[in-house]
Amino acid sequence: MKRLFIAAFALFIGLAATAQEKKNLTLDESVLGQFRQFYPEQLQLQWIPGTDRYSQIKNDTLYSQGAMSNSKATVELTLAQVNSAFELNGIEKASSMPRWEWNSANELHTTAAVASVKNKTVEVTFNLKNKMATVVNAYDTDAENLDFHNKGNLAFTRVNNLFVKSGAEEKQVTFNAEGIVSGQSISRNEYGIAKGTFWSKEGNRLAFYQKDESSVTEYPLINYNTTPASVNNIRYPMAGDSSERISIGVYDVKSGKTIFLQLNNGILNDTYYATNLSWSPDENFILIAEMNRGTTTCSLNVYSATTGERIRTVFTETDARWVEPDQAPYFLSNSTFLWYTWKNGFHNYYLYDLAGNLTAQTNANFELLSILGISDDKKTIFFEGTGTNATERHLYSAPTSTLQLTALTNEAGTHACKISSTGKFFIDQFNSLTVPNRVSIVPCGKGMPNVLLKSEDKLKNYNIGTTEIFSINANNGTPLYCRLIKPSNFDPEKQYPVVVYVYNGPHVQLITNSYLGGSSLWMNYLAEQGYLVFTVDGQGSAHRGKEFEQAIHRQLGTQEMADQLSGVEWLKKQSYVDPARMAVHGWSFGGFMTTSLMLRAPGTFKVGVAGGPVIDWRLYEVMYTERYMDTPQENTEGFDANNCTKYTDKLQGKLLMIHGADDNVVVLQHNMRFLKACVDKKIPVDFFVYPGHEHNVRGKDRVHLMNKIISYITDNL
Repeated sequence: MKRLFIAAFALFIGLAATAQEKKNLTLDESVLGQFRQFYPEQLQLQWIPGTDRYSQIKNDTLYSQGAMSNSKATVELTLAQVNSAFELNGIEKASSMPRWEWNSANELHTTAAVASVKNKTVEVTFNLKNKMATVVNAYDTDAENLDFHNKGNLAFTRVNNLFVKSGAEEKQVTFNAEGIVSGQSISRNEYGIAKGTFWSKEGNRLAFYQKDESSVTEYPLINYNTTPASVNNIRYPMAGDSSERISIGVYDVKSGKTIFLQLNNGILNDTYYATNLSWSPDENFILIAEMNRGTTTCSLNVYSATTGERIRTVFTETDARWVEPDQAPYFLSNSTFLWYTWKNGFHNYYLYDLAGNLTAQTNANFELLSILGISDDKKTIFFEGTGTNATERHLYSAPTSTLQLTALTNEAGTHACKISSTGKFFIDQFNSLTVPNRVSIVPCGKGMPNVLLKSEDKLKNYNIGTTEIFSINANNGTPLYCRLIKPSNFDPEKQYPVVVYVYNGPHVQLITNSYLGGSSLWMNYLAEQGYLVFTVDGQGSAHRGKEFEQAIHRQLGTQEMADQLSGVEWLKKQSYVDPARMAVHGWSFGGFMTTSLMLRAPGTFKVGVAGGPVIDWRLYEVMYTERYMDTPQENTEGFDANNCTKYTDKLQGKLLMIHGADDNVVVLQHNMRFLKACVDKKIPVDFFVYPGHEHNVRGKDRVHLMNKIISYITDNL
């Protein structure tokens, strides 16, 4: 018995020593280390076109390997071979293997090199058979918005004009007056717009956006680093005001001529949007989704790429709240394409021909998110979707003829997949709350996965507590996903202060079944200081379907507040929560929510920290605001009800407002208006500004920001 007691005591001492060996995160580590020292090990794999082989770079060597587990790796290219070929072309030697993209099974492509003599950035292709590099394009460092075509053409912008390079010849496509911008994204990157140039399949023509901003009010951003301070004027269209006027040009590379599509019956004004541009594979047609400014109607129109004439309307979709085309038509042939819409309540894909005939649809009762690829024989297409649990990501396949979905992944968590061009295998990069990262090659049919990597948990020697994901019901009965982070030494007999981290705005989902649950590592640091960190993805946030997202229509802030308060009520029912010590923090839409909760639910939170907040939706941009709120003229009641300046006299507790001085998304005027309202009503409020930062605080200064936020909460909670 004595021997057993000694052994047990020794085991206890050993366990205690192991526990004591765990480290505590520093704030610097938690802010700067999440995507550096603590980021799970990765494999950068690419499928080689036309094959079931994949490539990866290890030790400055490019290897290829077959999908099956018994396949042996083959050396395709070494750094020495790259630099030997670069030297022949006068290209500066690479210090490490460039990041290559595959053009074909025998050709690579990269822009990761600089010509040593002409001091230009170069676009290079590399032939694996003869180990020769070819400089396809060379361009100056002032070139922006680069758009490469794999046949050797390059589109780019300088200032507000568009240029095209084909081989050594550079041509200026536009010669714009003040206020006209070509080749850049429009509509402030809403409605799926992310760029301003679009090559046709063979690179013979280039479609490009052009916007006339001359009627848009100039908005001053102040640069405090100059002496005296200087002004940088940007065009910023506020809700209800004049907006940009959109046109679409088509440049013919061979002739050097440009025509413009006859959008909106040839009338150039600010009453419509032109989105989701897509080329037909034969380069003859361009499809455009055109919406009225009120975003209640979307017509998919076909235009001639040679004359600019509108040929027909394929179909029209309407919605009393808003339509939201988010992805360009995906062509399966010259005349058939997939269209992405949530008209059945969830985002699905619909197969149409150019005459407007619907032949198939996916019919998922959950959100499909993107097309991941199509097999070389065009018979099978692959999608990413949430599955029935919106916190997850899964892979689905479907015959292109019927679009009947088959799930190819089922393990709960987040699957980020790449499909081989044959459609027989996929790379599955998987993570979840319990798995940092696992990379496998998986057959689409029968067969066992070939596991290439199981990343260790780089936080295993740190105290980071636990993360739980669960759901509660909103006041209208809708289930809401929640995330709760507890300290590693959590004691259910104690009562803990709570920090609610909030966003709850459109197109954002905070809670996912992924490594760390979608949270930022500073939240785990905060939990170790003795807090609970709680988040709710309320109605209006992403990936829960049309009704869930549209519940906020014309009242941004109202339903979202109710959902956050449902989370608070759940917290108050937990014996380990101290209801008298609750704080709320968020940024951007989350800053708006933080401010709203502090003012419109006074006394709920003792402390609030609002970063980059929208204060009055009248001051926010046209393209976002009017979709959800309509214009201030049409919805005065909704704008007034959710204007934070109207509630400043209701404030209870401590509130810190933070803003980037150079914010060009939520302009500083929001906070200035709020502070003036507080001064007018003699309400004490705290304010901090970050000079030189735009809509968020990045880089090393982010440590200062998080220290400011956490210190403010700790000092006042």
